[in-house]
Amino acid sequence: MAQHSSTPFPLVIVGSGPAGVSAARAYVDAGGPGPVLMLTSDVDHPYERPPLSKELLRGTAEPEPTVLEDLPDAVELRRGVTVTHADLGARTLWAAEEPIRFERLILALGARPVPLPDVEADAEVHLLRSFADARRLVTSAGHARSAVVVGSGFIGCEAAASLALRGVETTLVTPDEVPQQRRLGRAAGERIAEWLTGAGVTLRTGVRVSGIEAPRTIHLDDGVTLAPDLILAAVGIEPGGGLLEGTELTVHEGRIVADEHLAAAPGVWVAGDVARAHHAVAGRPIPVEHWGDGPRHGRGRRAQRGPHRGRRAGRRRPGLRAGPRGDGGPGVPAAVGGRARVLEHHRRAHAQARRVGRRPRAGPHGGAHRRVHSLVHGRAGPRGGRADLQRGRGLRARAGAGVGPGCRGRRPGPSRPCMTD
Repeated sequence: MAQHSSTPFPLVIVGSGPAGVSAARAYVDAGGPGPVLMLTSDVDHPYERPPLSKELLRGTAEPEPTVLEDLPDAVELRRGVTVTHADLGARTLWAAEEPIRFERLILALGARPVPLPDVEADAEVHLLRSFADARRLVTSAGHARSAVVVGSGFIGCEAAASLALRGVETTLVTPDEVPQQRRLGRAAGERIAEWLTGAGVTLRTGVRVSGIEAPRTIHLDDGVTLAPDLILAAVGIEPGGGLLEGTELTVHEGRIVADEHLAAAPGVWVAGDVARAHHAVAGRPIPVEHWGDGPRHGRGRRAQRGPHRGRRAGRRRPGLRAGPRGDGGPGVPAAVGGRARVLEHHRRAHAQARRVGRRPRAGPHGGAHRRVHSLVHGRAGPRGGRADLQRGRGLRARAGAGVGPGCRGRRPGPSRPCMTD
């Protein structure tokens, strides 16, 4: 499927995560012209990331990547390729000094984990983003008796619970008074803390890491020193939009600014973690660092009036329409991550409803909303609270359908532009 460098590809996708793969499949399914070129710096075939901090780290899954989905035959995948710069005016990317011309471009660049500051160069500190990272982490966990996870975001909480459940004495260190307090609020953070301690995690809250010495000695700002067998830093991500600094695209804190249709410039779309897209219902950009957003963003790039799609397809909303969903996996790690993300959606939606003077409603899927409400506001309710968690049910995707007044998942606005026109 190789194409001469002077011939532009009808579509080039940069990134092989869920957003990129969903975009490729949606584009091909809608009858978009090919061939499609997908470029990725990852050396593995596209894979699912949620198992990296859950089943894989717990030791309940084989140390092999869970294939995301098979790419269509019309897609050429080039792995281990890094895009170094771009000239959007000339419709050209450069990868290893090779010019790659395109007619349409989807930037699904993802993000990379932020390293801890004040770490000695030869200190052994793990990061977790790719399958290669997970492979190294699982190998170390297999020989570790103790571990320290720095950071109480989604990845930190899931990884800490997974390490504890595989029998590693795990401590989670966070500057927050409760995990994810700044993101979800204290009430939800206290419940996450209960889930973590129930899994066997020791919490050290309200403290920061002042430095790490080789090989694995952690100094905290309260004077405590820890010397675990394994250290994992999960203190946030840095979106990969810096590559486009200096182009005609607008980049804000590493994210590429786009409209509600995820269009960043004529013929250029963004998807996934790198997108800072305007949300038509909330009236502001809402980046949510959740794996479920990637496929929705990618599907939002499909050709809406491609062959056999009809008028109804032309009115479908872009991938931003749906909110975070529960992961639905078994045990604490899935619940900690999936439920926390739904709690965040719930909090944002209710805050938006209060701002516009409306009473938050349960909407057509009231049962799921009531269970989320019980987790946020401290009332168990029917089939809610920790019983659901212990059964590992996770909330359905439609529990987070939309962000806006009443959590009703409205679909306003015109249809988005067609990429195959």
